[in-house]
Amino acid sequence: MKDRATLFFPLIIFILILPFLWLGLGRDPQELPSALINQPFPDFSLTDLEDAELTRGLADIKGKVMLVNVWATWCFACSLEHKILNDLASKGVSIVGLNYKDDRRSARNWLTEKGNPYSFSIFDQRGSLGLDLGVYGAPETYLLDSDSIVRHRRVGVLDEDVWENEFLKRYEKLVSGSEEM
Repeated sequence: MKDRATLFFPLIIFILILPFLWLGLGRDPQELPSALINQPFPDFSLTDLEDAELTRGLADIKGKVMLVNVWATWCFACSLEHKILNDLASKGVSIVGLNYKDDRRSARNWLTEKGNPYSFSIFDQRGSLGLDLGVYGAPETYLLDSDSIVRHRRVGVLDEDVWENEFLKRYEKLVSGSEEM
């Protein structure tokens, strides 16, 4: 009798785990929650990608509505979104890059070849700021208000549809000064 009960043990465990699997499979991976929404962007002190002697910090991103885009040369999806970032920058959208766990020389070359949409890029070689942001990987894009409060976060490629459906209205509200989100 004991041997028979042992046969059903894996089935019982599977049945107990099934509701958790069902909940996880029903989620959109692009809609990952962020504890930073409506919270200040984390303070940091990292070097500029272009000028290793220049230290960047929170004061460099305050005072203007902007996007902070997490990118890297090793990130294929970052190549896919780069065109729209260049387009947005040409339309006056302020974008700061966060070069994540990358090689400085490769990143500089990449921006030279593909165009540089960033006002500046923060070089986060070890991923310390990425860790503070809760970065899952690249690309990720954050919308900050003029006080550097995180108002929206996107994990994954920022394309035209994402810009139109997730960012544009929020961005326009923040730029116009009506910051009720």
